Amino acid sequence: MVFRRRTPRTWLQTLTEAFWPRGGWPRAFRYVRHRIRRLPDDPRRIARGVAAGVFSSFTPLFGLHFISAVIAAWVVRGNVLASLLGTLVGNPITFPIIAVVSMKLGHRMLGTTFDESQHATIVGKFMGAEEDLRHNLVALFTADTAHWANLYNFWNEIFLPYLVGGLLPGIAAGAAAYFLSEPIIAAYQKHRRKRLKERFEKLRARLHVRAGQAAENGAAGNGRPGNP
Repeated sequence: MVFRRRTPRTWLQTLTEAFWPRGGWPRAFRYVRHRIRRLPDDPRRIARGVAAGVFSSFTPLFGLHFISAVIAAWVVRGNVLASLLGTLVGNPITFPIIAVVSMKLGHRMLGTTFDESQHATIVGKFMGAEEDLRHNLVALFTADTAHWANLYNFWNEIFLPYLVGGLLPGIAAGAAAYFLSEPIIAAYQKHRRKRLKERFEKLRARLHVRAGQAAENGAAGNGRPGNP
């Protein structure tokens, strides 16, 4: 294949780059910012797309953030590509903070309690829910009995509080992303149009000078002695 790596990455390199991309997160965010500013769309649509992506990062739909971002961008009539770039706000560095804040707030809103000493078991509950899902899928085609205990605990203790508690921070973060990005994108596009116009004017002036020089050379050639 044309784009295949000469030396495939090991699983350790893949895992490491998931937490710290090559060149670091600052470079990754600079690239995303550059790509967002250069999107060929109305600044308000781009900003709405960014907001949709940021909001989606506060949901517990891990593995489905791209899909949820596209749906959210469609609902708010935002730029889809900008929404995909906006989901990068949720990354291995920010997810632990988002998860703990969302679940604490969600448990408070639901009237339940969140034991901070047990938040280290969140990954285990995700794995337990995935195990039940896999087992129940097999049970559909076999005589095995479906298991629901891990899924029930995951829904009540993790997913529902995370979903409810992530709404307010997600809306706040999305609104902040919109109001911060829209004027920046508009200013960048205006500056870029001005720069392109100046470049076009310089090119047109250069062509005009060349055309004038060619006309003068032609006139001088026609005025030489011996020319009919």
